[in-house]
Amino acid sequence: MDLPVNNDISKHNLKATLLQDNIKLPDNFFSNIQKYKEILMKWNKIHNLTGAKDEKTIDEFIYDSVYPISFLPQARNLLDIGTGAGFPGMILAFALPNTKVTLAEPLAKRASFLQFIKADLKLDNVIVVKKKVQEMESEIFDIVTSRAVSDTEVLLKLSQKFREKNTKILFYKGENVYNEIPKNMKHKIIKTKNRHYLFIGD
Repeated sequence: MDLPVNNDISKHNLKATLLQDNIKLPDNFFSNIQKYKEILMKWNKIHNLTGAKDEKTIDEFIYDSVYPISFLPQARNLLDIGTGAGFPGMILAFALPNTKVTLAEPLAKRASFLQFIKADLKLDNVIVVKKKVQEMESEIFDIVTSRAVSDTEVLLKLSQKFREKNTKILFYKGENVYNEIPKNMKHKIIKTKNRHYLFIGD
C-alpha cells in the first residue's frame, strides 16, 4: 500500500515546510533544532559526524527524520538503531517530548555528540547507549526505528528482542524497499520526494 505525499523542502525553509504539512510539533522544537544545528556544524568540522555539511542538507535530513510524526501513533518509548549524528532518533526526541527515546550508537564520537546534545538541551526523554544494538539488553519498545543501517531482513533480526506483536516498526528506506519486504508481512509505504518510509504494524 502506497500513501503518496507531495512535499518539497527545497522550495521553502524547514519551518515553513513543516507548518505547511501540518506536522504537530512542540513549542520548543525549532529552538532545539537551531541549537542542534549550530552544535552539529561545529562538531562536524572536527569529527566528521555526518555527510550533511551545510544547513540546507541538514534541514533536509531533519525534515526526513521528523516527517513520520504525521502518521506515527503515540508511544511510551522508542528505540532508534544506529542513530549516527541524530537522524532520525534525536530529531524524533525533539518532536516527541513525552516519549522516552533510546539512541543506540556504537561509534564513540557520535555517541559523545548525542550525549552532549542531551545535556546541553536538557533532554529528559533521551537515553544514549554507546553499543551495537546486538550488545544491548532485551527491552520491549512501542516503536523501533532505523535509517540507512542495513536491509529490512537484517533490521528485523537486529530488532527482534526489542519488540512484541504490538510494536510498530519504522524503517527509513530507499526505492529498493519493495524488494526487501518479507512476504505476507502487513505493512504500508509512505513516500515523500526522497524517502520511502516502511511502516510495519497495525
